[in-house]
Amino acid sequence: MARAPHARLFVAVDPPPAVREELAAWARASGGALTRDRATGNAPPLRLLDSEALHVTLCFLGSRPVGEIDAIAAALRSCATPAGELCLGAPLWLPPRRPRALAVEVRDRDGQLARLHGALRAALSRTIGWEAERQRFRAHVTVARVRGGRRVRGRDAGPGAQPLPATPQLSFMAESAVLYRSWLSRAGATYEPLAECPLLAPAG
Repeated sequence: MARAPHARLFVAVDPPPAVREELAAWARASGGALTRDRATGNAPPLRLLDSEALHVTLCFLGSRPVGEIDAIAAALRSCATPAGELCLGAPLWLPPRRPRALAVEVRDRDGQLARLHGALRAALSRTIGWEAERQRFRAHVTVARVRGGRRVRGRDAGPGAQPLPATPQLSFMAESAVLYRSWLSRAGATYEPLAECPLLAPAG
C-alpha cells in the first residue's frame, strides 16, 4: 500500500523585516569574528541564513501527512492570542553541548509567547495526536548553521569561546503565527507559508 504524501511542517512567529535584516547583518559580522585571526580550518564552517528565513519556531511538527494541514491550520487559529513584546537577547550555540547552529535568544518578558506555545501544543495534541519533545521551550532565532553536519568544538563555543559581536538591542511585536512547509535541498531549506493567523488585535 502506497504511503500517503507527507510534508515537513512547523509553526513560527516572524520578526518584522527590519529586525530580520539586523539579525542577518549580525550573523555576517559573527562569521567574520569567528574566522578572523584563526588558522585555516579551525573556525566552524557556518552557512548563514537569508533574512527571509529567520523566524521564532513555536512548534516543529516534523513529517506529517499532507491531509492534516487543514486541521493544523484550524488548530493554530483556535489558540492564537497576542504574544506581547519580544526582545532580542544573547547569542546562543545550539544545542549547548555539541552545537550545530548559531542563534540569538528571544526574551519573552510577559510569558505570553510561552503561553501561546503551550496552547498550540495542546491544540495540536487534541487535533492530530502530535506530541512535542520533552524539553523546555527556548525561544530563539537561528541565524546560521554549521555546514556538512559538523559540530562546533573547542574554542568556537562554550567557556573560553571566541567572543561574538554584541547582538542587536531590538524589541518587536509578534504580529502573526505562520504554518510553514519546509523544503530541503543541498543548498539548504526553503520555507513555504501555508496558513497565517494574526496575533494582534485590529487597530481602532
